[in-house]
Amino acid sequence: MNRNRSTRALFGNLAVGLGLLLIALLLLRLHLGERWWPAPPLAPQWWMALAALAIYAAACFALWWCTRQRDDEVGDSKEPPILVVWASQTGFAQQLAQRTAAQLRAAGHKTRLRAIDQVDAALLDSTRQALFIVSTTGEGDPPDHALAFLSRVMPQPLKLPQLQYAVLALGDKTYEQYCAFGHQLDDWLRAHGAQPLFDTVDVDNADAEALRHWQQLLGQLGGSSTEASDWSAPAYQSWLLRKREVLNPGSIGGKVFHLQLQPADGQLPAWQAGDIAEIGPRQSAVAVTQWLQAHDFASTTVLADGRLLGDALAVSHLPDSCDTGDADALAASLKPLPHREYSIASMPTEGSLQLMLRRQLRPDGTPGLASGWLCDYTAIGDSIDLRLRSNSNFHPPGNDAPLILIGNGTGIAGLRAHLRARIDAGARRNWLLFGERNVAHDFHFGDELRQWQREGGVERLDTVFSRDDGAFHYVQDALAAHSEVLRQWLDDGATLLVCGSLQGMAPAVDKVIIDAIGADAHQALRIAGRYRRDVY
Repeated sequence: MNRNRSTRALFGNLAVGLGLLLIALLLLRLHLGERWWPAPPLAPQWWMALAALAIYAAACFALWWCTRQRDDEVGDSKEPPILVVWASQTGFAQQLAQRTAAQLRAAGHKTRLRAIDQVDAALLDSTRQALFIVSTTGEGDPPDHALAFLSRVMPQPLKLPQLQYAVLALGDKTYEQYCAFGHQLDDWLRAHGAQPLFDTVDVDNADAEALRHWQQLLGQLGGSSTEASDWSAPAYQSWLLRKREVLNPGSIGGKVFHLQLQPADGQLPAWQAGDIAEIGPRQSAVAVTQWLQAHDFASTTVLADGRLLGDALAVSHLPDSCDTGDADALAASLKPLPHREYSIASMPTEGSLQLMLRRQLRPDGTPGLASGWLCDYTAIGDSIDLRLRSNSNFHPPGNDAPLILIGNGTGIAGLRAHLRARIDAGARRNWLLFGERNVAHDFHFGDELRQWQREGGVERLDTVFSRDDGAFHYVQDALAAHSEVLRQWLDDGATLLVCGSLQGMAPAVDKVIIDAIGADAHQALRIAGRYRRDVY
């Protein structure tokens, strides 16, 4: 796609240059002849002037046509477009909005890209999903062009229950009102009934980690087919796979694996409960070898920088075709594989970094990119590209406050780390609500959780298994049934952490909380940082 754009830009520039040259020649001819000035121009000179004007107008129209803002891009014709809105003072938010729209379009979604001053109540009312990329300037001020939205749209008594949205808030932590406009917009959308797809992502001075996290969320929103390269590449460290086991043998769902890793240098770094592991996946050795053979490259081909061509291919999208026999030119054109994010399921005191992931399958039955690499293609002792990312939005509260943990499926990974940290710190007022398919096969860490409950580390443990006969079908049903207990824990100062599926569980839990305590109290929890989510 980028190569096509570059080609179009080259031909466009050449066309504009030739047009300007032609205009100059026509204007030059106006100066030639016997009667240029001060007598009225001759008829041929009038025609040359009109021709020059027509060429200029045509060039302007062509330039506008090529760069005009398109409403609906390619994608499923039955799907309404995703609205991507930007508010930018310096152009950076606009650039990120364009990248966001491009990634969604690459996944087959239609998009509608708009500056925030072009957004009105009617557009919001007709939109089902919207992404807002907005910056904050000065001491908490919105960009100048956003003032029209603040004065014309935000005062209106809108009802937006049909709207799902997310906010990427750009700011600078050196200012007291950090990302203020992004949070103001988030609060306004929630107050008018819109449903957040996931929590606001704050970006401090174009922080690469936060932007990669936003891109990861876009991939989840766009679907499993989204394989866009990272906008900025993570600096990975080498970790060694020490242990891997299937947690749910016999389950009707996909296999869930529990992995234990240690740094290759033996120095286990520190992290907090809620933090994220960014994994750099690789192509399988078989896939790389087959590609090299199919395109007549030897497996021993060495690049100018000393790497093997096969190693460069292993961390890149394998091209569908190869138009060059030059290995270095090929390597320069490769697009790197995107990273994957996983909640860390352990604490450093346990001596290893533990992950939990479900093995994904593509429509053709082959393993997914990252889960295939971690679950199928690596062997015990192999090196894994990994880096830690602080996830401050999901860090634990103080140990003196109660903690309510809600999750389903592999969301138990991040919740387990929170429980381990709380138990180690002696904080025993913990309530876990967890949902999965079958208790016999899908109660991940079940023996450990029951033991923690017996020992008093978990005060309440409510489990729901949708394929078993039980009082509740989903975890949100159990939460609704215990709404009185929920209110009591919140009155006692509890913090709520939710981890699991973006579709289904998370919005359903959010609705239960609103029904139990009211919209105002729900909003107050968010503002106080006592209700946080890590959903995917």
